[in-house]
Amino acid sequence: MTAATSTFHDLLRAQIRNEFTASQQYTAVAVYCDDQDLPRLAGHFYAQALEERNHAMGIVQFLLDNDIPVTIPGIDDVRTEFASLEDVVALVLAQERTVTDQIETLARTARDEGDYIGEQFMQWYLKEQVEEVASMSTLLAIVRRAGDNLFHVEDFVVREMSPDLGNDPTAPPAAGGNAVLG
Repeated sequence: MTAATSTFHDLLRAQIRNEFTASQQYTAVAVYCDDQDLPRLAGHFYAQALEERNHAMGIVQFLLDNDIPVTIPGIDDVRTEFASLEDVVALVLAQERTVTDQIETLARTARDEGDYIGEQFMQWYLKEQVEEVASMSTLLAIVRRAGDNLFHVEDFVVREMSPDLGNDPTAPPAAGGNAVLG
């Protein structure tokens, strides 16, 4: 028997598209960095793309586990041309802020509808968004300070940005398993 759906469930299904779109945007950003001979940044953004994919698949698994109908949507258009590395990082910071707003809406809707399981599920995503916005805010500050010397940015990524993206043992399980860089 299929569980009744709610506004929260509808928003979750829409969030699958948002997460897959974010994944593709991170891929486009990573390709830009690769083309600019910034391998550490490229690697970081490729890993972020996989993490966003896993976020989408975590939502898929939640819906499957709760017998809620799920479909895999297409994605929105992504930006592939950038004027500078600052332009790139400003874009991904704005994207993370938008996703944070979406996740807050999901958590609020679950609470308003009395969906305690859904509210609990969203707690990890809220924590994750705090980390993502903080990380991209810091990276944007570093890019601005580095000016034309992007090797400083590459060094910062090596020293300060975690290489273990996607390995959070508290993350919701992703349908099909968590894909990680291998």
